[in-house]
Amino acid sequence: MLKVQNINKSYADVKALKDISFNVSKGELFGFIGPDGAGKTTLLRIITTLLLADDGSAKVNGYDVVKDYLKIRKIVGYMPGKFSLYQDLTVLENLEFFATVFGTSIDENYDLIKDIYSQIEPFKHRRAGKLSGGMKQKLALSCALIHKPKVLILDEPTTGVDAVSRMEFWDMLKNIQKKDISILVSTPYMDEASLCDRVALIQKGELMSIDTPQNIIKLFNKNLLAVRADNMYKLLLDLRNFEHTDSVFLFGQYLHLTMKNNLSDKKLLNNYLANKKYSNIEIFDIEPNIEDCFMDLMGGVKN
Repeated sequence: MLKVQNINKSYADVKALKDISFNVSKGELFGFIGPDGAGKTTLLRIITTLLLADDGSAKVNGYDVVKDYLKIRKIVGYMPGKFSLYQDLTVLENLEFFATVFGTSIDENYDLIKDIYSQIEPFKHRRAGKLSGGMKQKLALSCALIHKPKVLILDEPTTGVDAVSRMEFWDMLKNIQKKDISILVSTPYMDEASLCDRVALIQKGELMSIDTPQNIIKLFNKNLLAVRADNMYKLLLDLRNFEHTDSVFLFGQYLHLTMKNNLSDKKLLNNYLANKKYSNIEIFDIEPNIEDCFMDLMGGVKN
């Protein structure tokens, strides 16, 4: 359905994408996971024919993104990271406009969007600019789907919305996937990786790993400790200076620590922290998550 081979892209002296290759199958939900500036938006703009790569190739449903860009635009639904609908038009007017552009109507493809659009239909006469973040998100998704695309491409669709709206949005994507629509979604949120069939971890324009979330986690072969004590900032600094530390990162209310030579010596660590006069020390073994794997793949040394 989607095939990308050896894509490179530079801006002045900055290499945005470095030899990117991957495939997305029909009906697959494929996630690009990485922080801001990793190259996700540049890649999606190349695939949606909005930007030319320096070299390499990309095909969507067999169509080349350069030679067949008009055909690709008819079969791709695109939701950019920034809300880009007409804010002075109402919900209904925006949807009607996008349906007309693609030579269809709301009624013709209503079954495809009804689960999403029904949630904002009571506000169909409200201007798009007056909608909440979650409602804007649903409207943008409805407009991206109204022409019944074969591929849906979403650039950080859940950025800036609340946690409940994020989960609702992913539930909607799962339902869309059941209609044999291939979905390519980028996100900076590591917890969303587990909701994809496969993910590509990307950093500074380079792919670090492509696999199912479960397989990526299985490849993490280090003992991982969660550590907590009073004065977390000082704890982070002291653990960075601990001679046995391999990597240490802040994850919510805990620090995630790996030790050199794959040690998991909680007594040794506890004695070190006790000598540093810490109180309320907590140390226990934990299973890695996708973010731990991402940091490890980056070569996360004491950061």
